[in-house]
Amino acid sequence: MSATGFLRPADITPAVQVLFDEDVADPGYVMNVSRLWANQPEEMISLLSLAKQMSLPGELSKRERTVLLAAALSALGDSYCTLVWGSRLALASDADTAAGVIRGNDEGLDANEQALARWARRVARDPSAISEQDVQALRDAGYDDSRIFAITAFVGLRLAFAIINGALGVLPDADLRKSAPGPVLDAVTFGRSIEPAS
Repeated sequence: MSATGFLRPADITPAVQVLFDEDVADPGYVMNVSRLWANQPEEMISLLSLAKQMSLPGELSKRERTVLLAAALSALGDSYCTLVWGSRLALASDADTAAGVIRGNDEGLDANEQALARWARRVARDPSAISEQDVQALRDAGYDDSRIFAITAFVGLRLAFAIINGALGVLPDADLRKSAPGPVLDAVTFGRSIEPAS
């Protein structure tokens, strides 16, 4: 197994090169997940674009999106995406709040964000166990049914992305060891280990 997973390296097509060039522009290196998705680069772009599009009817702020994804992806047990989204939540709040959300402690969040984090974990862990009462908790936090659908679709699509990556063995990028805040790194005690330094 390589850091890019169980599949053999894909051919570098023009579409793959575009994907790699975008990574080099930000975050500054070609991510392992992009090397994996080089097998179907257009589909990666479509999936992530659809997830972003689904967040728009939910009127989600950048911070709300990071709360949802840090909570959902850590509940799923995906180390790669949790490190990425936990680091983004640390920027939107602080490193200790982000680490708390990863561990399931939402004290650093406001009441609406806590409702989002609880919902995201339920969606990730056991969606079939979600009840009308769980949905009502989001309504009570001020989210109408249209926004609840958008929030759930956004989380579900990002979970699908993480599940594909995890199932095919991609490792978190070695650079995350340097870029992720210490509390976030310490909180991610699950999933695949970070790629060894080269």
